[in-house]
Amino acid sequence: MLKIKALMSSMLLLSGAGFALGQAAKPPEHPTVAQTMEHSLTGVENEFVPAAEAMPEGKYSFAPTNGEFKGVRTFAEQVKHVAAVNYFLGSTILQEKPPIEIGGENGPDSVKTKAEIIKFLKDSFAYVHKAVGSLNDANMLSPIKYPFGEGNTTRLAMATLTVGHCFDHYGQMVEYLRMNGIVPPASRR
Repeated sequence: MLKIKALMSSMLLLSGAGFALGQAAKPPEHPTVAQTMEHSLTGVENEFVPAAEAMPEGKYSFAPTNGEFKGVRTFAEQVKHVAAVNYFLGSTILQEKPPIEIGGENGPDSVKTKAEIIKFLKDSFAYVHKAVGSLNDANMLSPIKYPFGEGNTTRLAMATLTVGHCFDHYGQMVEYLRMNGIVPPASRR
């Protein structure tokens, strides 16, 4: 019963993500779960990376200050955080150590310039694509240790979390771009 609930919850999230990604390439007529997740991941990547690239390097240190914004991440920190979490969730799906030192949830301190941050981000998406591509009928609902506390989760749940997490921060980045007079690339179409 727990597996069915997890699958149904994941499929509900995927259908919502699929609706939001109407501009992305269409998935195969009878896609596998891995192909469906890959489609969703590609969709968020195609929104997120151009948004990260749109902010000028001189504005990467921007964080809002008017209103209740004490302690929020800068634009650069938003991007690095998503990249680090992509690596973390990808490694959870693959049940392996991340291929690089991710420096915790905020990314490595050594990654500082816009070019370094964008590379870290793109590499993280490549890694999480590898992880999502590994999903299959035999492993997607098999219990794995929940990485954020006690209990178990599934690889499919971690894959859906990846897409949702990216979209959460994409929304924040869109606000940061607009506060700086930049129309997000996805809104320029």
